[in-house]
Amino acid sequence: MSPQVTPFLMFAEGAREAAEFYVSVFPDGKLLEASGPGVSFELGGQRFEAYDGGPHFSFSEGISLMVTCDTQEEVDHFWYGLLAGGGEESECGWLKDRFGVSWQVVPRALLRLLSDPDPERARRATQAMLTMRKLDIATLEAAADGRGQ
Repeated sequence: MSPQVTPFLMFAEGAREAAEFYVSVFPDGKLLEASGPGVSFELGGQRFEAYDGGPHFSFSEGISLMVTCDTQEEVDHFWYGLLAGGGEESECGWLKDRFGVSWQVVPRALLRLLSDPDPERARRATQAMLTMRKLDIATLEAAADGRGQ
C-alpha cells in the first residue's frame, strides 16, 4: 500500500469556517469530521485536514491550491466563489481567499496551449495569460491563434 499524502492547512484561527466555506464553493465538497480546533474535509476527491494553530501561523504564495477547470463557466464559478467575502485577485489566474490561502484557477485549455508543439502559439498564449487576472479561455485561444493581443 502506498502512503497517502493529505494537505494539512494550519490556520491562525477559523479552520472550521474556512472548511465550511470551501465545501460550499466546490459542488462535491464534503465536511467529514470536526472536533475542537481541527476539521477534515474533501474537495474534488482530495481529503484535507485543517487546524487552528494560533497566531504563529499564516499562509504565503509559496504554497497554493490549483483548481483545474474544463470550461469558462467553471473558471468563473471557482474564481468568484473563492474570492467571495473579501478575497484578493492576483495575476495569471491566482487569488488569495479571505482566509489567506492562495489558489490558482486554471483552465485545462491553458495547460494545453502552454505545451503546444508550436512554440509561437505557446508564446502568444503565455503573453496573453500575463495580462490577465481571471483567465479567459476564448482570449487565450485567440491569442495563441494570432487573433488577439
